[in-house]
Formats: sequence, structure tokens, C-alpha cells
Amino acid sequence: MSEGPDRPKVTITPEHTKVTSGTEVQEKLIVAARVFSDLLKPTFGPRGLDKMLYKTDGTTAVTNDGAKIVAELLVRHPAAKMMVSMANSQEEDCGDGVTTTMLICGSLLIEANTLLRKGLHPLTLIDGYALALEAAREQMDDDSREPDETSLVAVAETALRGKGAEAALDHFSPMIVEALSIVSENREGAAAEHVAMHKTGTGGLRDSRLVRGIIVNRRVIMDDLPNDLSDAKIACLDGDLKIRELTRDVEIKITNAGELDSFIEAEQERRGEIARSIIDSGAGAILCSGEIDRDILHHLADSSILAVGELDSREIRNASDALGARIVDSPLDLEESDLGRCGHLTWERREASDGVEDVIRIEGCPNPAIVTIEVGGAGETGTEEAIRGLHDSLRATSLALDEELLPGAGSIHARMAHSVRSASEAQGGRERLAMEAFARALETVPATLAENGGNDPLDCVLELRAAARGGEAPVGISPDGKTWQVDGVWHPRSVIENSLVSASETAMSMLRIDQVISARGD
Repeated sequence: MSEGPDRPKVTITPEHTKVTSGTEVQEKLIVAARVFSDLLKPTFGPRGLDKMLYKTDGTTAVTNDGAKIVAELLVRHPAAKMMVSMANSQEEDCGDGVTTTMLICGSLLIEANTLLRKGLHPLTLIDGYALALEAAREQMDDDSREPDETSLVAVAETALRGKGAEAALDHFSPMIVEALSIVSENREGAAAEHVAMHKTGTGGLRDSRLVRGIIVNRRVIMDDLPNDLSDAKIACLDGDLKIRELTRDVEIKITNAGELDSFIEAEQERRGEIARSIIDSGAGAILCSGEIDRDILHHLADSSILAVGELDSREIRNASDALGARIVDSPLDLEESDLGRCGHLTWERREASDGVEDVIRIEGCPNPAIVTIEVGGAGETGTEEAIRGLHDSLRATSLALDEELLPGAGSIHARMAHSVRSASEAQGGRERLAMEAFARALETVPATLAENGGNDPLDCVLELRAAARGGEAPVGISPDGKTWQVDGVWHPRSVIENSLVSASETAMSMLRIDQVISARGD
């Protein structure tokens, strides 16, 4: 074939495909990450402000929870999607520390951009970040301490600060520790999922209380069913409380009235047999996931037995865990050993906008593996935000039960920054520049706390550097933005460590990208 200017070009991709190469790639990724981290920066810390999210369906939410904000954003940029994935991973693993992760990742990329412009190779930068990460983790080993009851309450308080539940901080913190302590006595691996939440819709946050049991919203079918049961035995049934329907269609030929009467009597006898099985077991109440036959319900009502139906499977499991009952599939198989116990069972009828709703409270369970926090508050938005804060605090406190703690208020990040700088002095190559950049990125956490607290971030960071060099007790940023010796601010180690590892790995992954190929042309 001939060669020359008239030779046709070889086209591999469509004309609208756009290819971006070189340093421009990193710059664009870094700008996108910076926008994302700057979005969450004002929400960070105990003096963080809230964001109002106006959703596509017309509803609104007011929150400063990083995980909630990230979940609601409809991002398109590939770098932003990487950060969303990082935030989701942090939320799933620890339930807290999402905003910290985003801030550190954004700062790492901003520092990297400065070094890239000076000619530092991306892989050299990555190597330096990896060395810095190891030095930071060694500092975590030195500052870790075992939890005690006082520090567990401090962990709960730390996770609640800046959230909607902070108005009742001294009320909720010991309640969270007590809830997890009760659960941990009756099951292995107590977690936030074992503490249910129930909105009362009345009163204020300080009217909230801990229930050794569960609370469900379901309709009690008959008004004359027993109420206010004390020291009740309760059965849990995963199925219908009625005669089982045939799985195949059949036809029964009846030739006279006597045969019809016999058929009806047999059905009634079957219903009576089901009711007698429950009565003979000694149950004072039965909870089931299916429908309740009216005739069986009347038999039970005559024997002063409460029956509640159409609970979902999760509610049946929670009731079983709280009561210590065994879930049975058929009421005919029910025995006394299958029953659970509670100290008090009541139901209260409340009018709802779409019908009648009853609040069924099962309290005072002797050995509950599930407990409930009944959250007060009449405002829907405020109560939802308080519950979100309580859940984050429960996640953090449950982690603290089984692992070591690290000091908060930005003190551990300042101490890790000092450790990274000390380690960088042993490096003779260009990796040292990356390690120093890593240290500056870590100081973004105390700097942001100081800025949101209304103080000068540079002055605070310099004071923290001096304190870290002096080897003093942990010094961090107080709620009013000033430096102070940290007292009563603790985090589970996994929250800090996972946050730093996720941010570092995400930043290093972005720095490895040298070309973006967009099939959409944007």
C-alpha cells in the first residue's frame, strides 16, 4: 500500500469517543475529588453545619451525616463514583467516619497534584504514600488502649456529637452502652442491628427510653382481646393461624344435608384442635406472621389469649430473640418449652392517617437478645436524623466492645502526621516528598475541626505539631475550635484505620490512571 499524506487513518473507536491522556487526566480526577470533599467539609465535627437535600421525588432531608449525603447524590463523574464506592465501604464496615475518609482522600489528591506539577512521577508518589501509611499505622499501635465502661460511654458521645441526637447527649450515651451490654450478655457479637428503633411521635428526645424487648405496630383485630398482661408466656408462629389450604384444587361431592353438616363439623373440630393446642401450651399470647382465622380467634379470646397476626418475618425473629422463644411452623406442634417470657405486654390503639394502628409493647424480657430504643420527638425530620445518629453511635460502640480505642478530636491524625514526618527523614529518595505530603493531608482533619469551630486552622495545626514533637498526652481540637488536651473523645481503632486505608488506597488508585477513554465523548 502507498504511504503519504493521502493515506487513510486507521480508526479503532467511533469519532465521538474522547481520549484524555497525560497529566490532564490526574488533574481532572483530582479536581472532581476536591469538589466532593469540599462539599462535605462544612459538615465535619461537632460544630459542623447541615445540608438540606431536595430529592427527585419532592421530599427533603436535613442532615450532616456524610453517608446520607453521599447516598443521595446522583454522581456522574468517574472519580466521584470511586469516592462514593469508598464512602459506602466505610459505612458498611464501620458505620462512621465517612466524612473523615472523604476529607483525607481529597487532601491526598490535592497534595499529589502539587507534586505532579513539579515533575514527580505518579508511581514514586504512590510508593511514598504506601510508606507513610505504614508509619501511620505504627503510631496507631502506640496510641491504642483497651476500652472500659467510661471510655465506651465516651465513644457513644463522640459518635453522637454534631448529630441530631446531640441535644440529649448525656441521656442517649449511657443508654446506648446499656443496650449493647444487655444484648452482649445474651448473644455473641452484639451489633447495632440487635438494637431496634421505634418512633413514638410524641414528646421530646429526652422522653426516649430503653425497652428490654420489642415494639411493633400492628392491628389487634378484636377490641375485647386481653391487654396489660404481666409475666406472660408468648408463642411465636411463622405461618398462618388457620386451617391449611390444599395445594391442589379438589371437588367434594355432597349428596345430602347430613354430609354437608359433617363436613362443616369436621372443619370446626379442626379449628378447635388448633385453638386447644395453643391453650394447652399455656401461652398467654401468640404472635404469627400470617392470617388468623376468626373462629380460632374467638376460641383464644374466650380463654383470654391475645393473638396478633400479619407480622413480617423480621419482626417474628426479633420477638423470638427478645423473648427467648422458639419459632414453630405449625400451631399443632406448639409445646410449653417453645414459649418465651416477658414481664409486661400491652397494646395501645392510636389513630393513624390511613386507618387504625395499634402499638404493641413487649417489655421486661428476662434475657433479651434484642432490645429497643423508643425515640421521642414529634417532628418527623428531626426524629429521623436523631435515629440516624443513634445508629452511627451504636455501630461505633459495638465495635469498641471488641477492639482497642484511639483518641479523637484530631489528635491521632496530628500524631500520625508527626510519625510520618519522622519516618520520612530516613528516606533518601523522592518518596520523602510524598511522605511529607501525606503528613500534611492527615492534618486536614484537625484543621477542618478548628475552622468549623471558628478558629484559625494554621495556628492550631502548628500548636498540634509542637505538642506531637514534645511527646505529650494527646492534644486535639476542642468543640470551640481551640487546642486542648483530649478528654473523653474516643474512636474504635477500626473507624480510624479503615478510614485512612480506604482513603489512601482510593487516592493511589486514581494516581495510577494515566488515560481516560470516554465512549460518550464528554
